[in-house]
Amino acid sequence: MGAPTATVGATTYQRLKHDIIFGVLKPGAKLKLERLRVDYAASLSTLRETLNRLASEGFVDAPAQRGFLVTPVSPEDLEEIADLRVLLECDALERSLANGDTEWEGRLVAAHHKLHRIETEIGAGDLSKTELWKRYDWEFHLALIDACRSRNLLSLHATLYDKYLRYQMLVLTNRGAAAVAEHQEMLEAALARDATTAKAVLKAHIVNGLDHTLRAMTGSDPAP
Repeated sequence: MGAPTATVGATTYQRLKHDIIFGVLKPGAKLKLERLRVDYAASLSTLRETLNRLASEGFVDAPAQRGFLVTPVSPEDLEEIADLRVLLECDALERSLANGDTEWEGRLVAAHHKLHRIETEIGAGDLSKTELWKRYDWEFHLALIDACRSRNLLSLHATLYDKYLRYQMLVLTNRGAAAVAEHQEMLEAALARDATTAKAVLKAHIVNGLDHTLRAMTGSDPAP
């Protein structure tokens, strides 16, 4: 018996989104349905539904009468994404610090521990776990805000974070010790329920990452 349609559709969506974010499908690339049907083992109807969903989220463009293509990238788009991420994530962080309980603190500490371990390996020159590193980075940032008590806010933030991540994977640069220190400062401020400091460090973290990525996009920042 084949997998249920809903399961096939969800799997196709996750795979396509992953490949767009992690650069398997390049910005601006045409998404030809017949090729995708073979590569993703999905029906044409499932693929159309998936691509329309990704278009609604901003990962795919669907120009009239021109089929589908991976949404192109630009410095201006990245700057807008970063600005929106600051607004949403800082607001969610303040709410989370006000509402978080002991269980939340435990999840936060655990998420930071995993991230710090892999940041140490990356810093030592091991770049073989890039995707895992980015997953742990996401888990830490999510742990910071997941006590905000707003599913809509978390959903919007998740989409923005994925768009921001796509740019990071495009240039694949690493800010090294500076980013590690910022994560540690965010952890300490969050556990102390110091919203002012936590938000300031978070905003600086996002802006510094933005600047670093923009320099890499224009070729003015060396690769790690």
